[in-house]
Amino acid sequence: MDTNDLKTAAEVIKSGGIVAYPTESCYGLGCDPRQHDAVRRLLHIKRRRWQHGLILISAKLPQLLRYIDCDAQQLRKAAISWPGPVTWLMPVRPGVSRLLTGRNSAIAVRVTAHRGSAALCNHAGIALVSTSANRHGRPPAKSAKAVYREFGDNVDFILSGNLGGRASPSEIRDVITDRVTRSG
Repeated sequence: MDTNDLKTAAEVIKSGGIVAYPTESCYGLGCDPRQHDAVRRLLHIKRRRWQHGLILISAKLPQLLRYIDCDAQQLRKAAISWPGPVTWLMPVRPGVSRLLTGRNSAIAVRVTAHRGSAALCNHAGIALVSTSANRHGRPPAKSAKAVYREFGDNVDFILSGNLGGRASPSEIRDVITDRVTRSG
C-alpha cells in the first residue's frame, strides 16, 4: 500500500469522509465512528439498517478502549485472538452511539491482522467502522474496481491494496458467553 494513499485515506476519514479499503477477506467501507454524520452516510450508501450495528476495527487495543466497557478477564480473552480474524461482542461503554451498536447491548470490535487495514487505523490514529463494501444483500467487493462499480462517487476515496487471503469474514464471538454468532 502506498504511504501517500494511506495518508490521503486517513485525512478523508478525519474530515468525515468514507473510505473503501482492503481487509482480510474483502473490501470494507470505513469512517470515523465518532462522526455521526459519516456513520449515517455510510449506512445510507450501503442501504443497511442502523439496527444491525457495525464492527469497529483497530490496529491495537487502546484504539478501542473508548467504546468498550470490559473487565480485565474479558480483555485478556479477546487479546489472545488478536490481532486476528475474531471479532468480539463486548459490553459497550455508556454514551456510545446506537448507530454503532444497533439494537445490541454490545459492540463488535476487532484488532485486525490485515497490515493495510491496521496501517490505515494507525495513520488515522483511531479505530474505524468496518463493514463490507457492498449494498445490503449483495456480495462484498473483492477489488477496488468492484467497489467503484458498486458505489461510484458515493465513496470519497478507494485505497487500493491486497486482500488478506481469507475466504470468509471474521468469526464473531460473545466475550461474556463465548457463543459464536457468526462462523469465520
